[in-house]
Amino acid sequence: MHLPVPLHGLLSAPFRAFGIRPSRMNPNTCTICELMFTKVMRARKITIDATIMFADLRGYTSLSQSQSPDVVSGLLDAFYDESASAIWAHDGLLNKTIGDAVMAVFNFPLERDDHARNAVLAAREIQKNWRAKCESLVNAYGLTENELGIGIGIHSGELSFGEFGRSHRDLTAIGTVVNTASRAQSVAEADQILVTQAVYQRAQSELAGSHAKPFQLKGFDTPIMLYGA
Repeated sequence: MHLPVPLHGLLSAPFRAFGIRPSRMNPNTCTICELMFTKVMRARKITIDATIMFADLRGYTSLSQSQSPDVVSGLLDAFYDESASAIWAHDGLLNKTIGDAVMAVFNFPLERDDHARNAVLAAREIQKNWRAKCESLVNAYGLTENELGIGIGIHSGELSFGEFGRSHRDLTAIGTVVNTASRAQSVAEADQILVTQAVYQRAQSELAGSHAKPFQLKGFDTPIMLYGA
């Protein structure tokens, strides 16, 4: 993970011959990261401290029922592209695209002490870029800006990352941290970013003046305090 592997240009050719190329999860890393568990580390999963971000395209279900498949696919393409560029710019891993949502992992395989802050910055960049993109989408597809919002949830902590499943191996993160980030995203309004207290404590420099509110998240017995970012 720490060896300098050329991912682009002529020097990358020998590596590509052996199947080592830019990862689709983050083009600043290589496919070694995706294979390392079984072929390098000889482990199927590890425990890491990381930050998880979920971003969801609001109104997708209703739009998919009222718009043509071309419009829906165009919206998803734009959403994925804007999300990916922001996540990669802040050293995150775009781990999954789940219908109208994306899941990102920060602090793996690129380890950063300020991974919670990076996730917050990536979330803000997603919102900023999406607002700029909305004008062209509205003009192209005849939609209104009110139909094109993104809700984002972020949580930090210890989680399991690795290959899960036997017949179909899925390289991903699991655990309470992932579930909490997903639930935080589910209660975020369009154009809103909600972060947990763990993220707030780690990224206070970016969240000065943010106020917490209690949210009753699905699957949780007691309300969870979430901060607007």
